[in-house]
Amino acid sequence: MSVASYQFLPERGYLGDPPNKVLQEYMIINDKVEKIHDVVVHKFVMGDVEDPDLYAAQPLWEWQESEMGKWVMTHAMESPVWHRHPDTMQYGYQYTITAKLRGRDHTFWQLKWGTKP
Repeated sequence: MSVASYQFLPERGYLGDPPNKVLQEYMIINDKVEKIHDVVVHKFVMGDVEDPDLYAAQPLWEWQESEMGKWVMTHAMESPVWHRHPDTMQYGYQYTITAKLRGRDHTFWQLKWGTKP
């Protein structure tokens, strides 16, 4: 989806300004080819509430103000995006935050906060 054709979708939103450029999987940055990684940086579950996005605002803000959130907001190639998915097992919603990180930032994130067993 190109930036020019971006439309508001109620099940996702940016944690900042919408992007103003199109990111490819591989990009030339400072005369080097960099792979852009799309990473799930945070997840949380919201119960069955009347307005889930309203109730999700606090956990989204708390994550954004945490050490990890501040680092991701600073190093992401564009503003991170939150996604809302129905959680059919618990009759609620699951929220995920994804960010696009370049190679060295992706490595740093994986080493410091990456997937834990």
